[in-house]
Amino acid sequence: MKFTKNEARLRRKVRIRKKISGTAERPRLVVYRSNLHIYAQIVDDTTGSTLVATSTLSISRTQEGVHANKAGAELVGKEIARLAKDKDIQSVVFDRNGYLYHGRIKAVADGAREAGLEF
Repeated sequence: MKFTKNEARLRRKVRIRKKISGTAERPRLVVYRSNLHIYAQIVDDTTGSTLVATSTLSISRTQEGVHANKAGAELVGKEIARLAKDKDIQSVVFDRNGYLYHGRIKAVADGAREAGLEF
């Protein structure tokens, strides 16, 4: 039986989440990608709370021309790293949410690393 693209992603997501968990010392950086926007949030799985969140949607309110492309993804990565630094979060576990580590997902990770977040 052949899976659709999204079904395959969801299967990868479940497989990844079995192995990855965020703690208070090292929370989980989750990336979600839609056709229009890219979302990133830092989650503490022990308490089940979102510590920091941002997206191209929230960035586009302050800056013009931010879209769900690689440039927008890199801005999301830099912004999530800046917000994490404000909350004294230095190191995270990267959760690609079942997406392949390529293109926009890689751009978010590179932007966050460039802004000083460690993973």
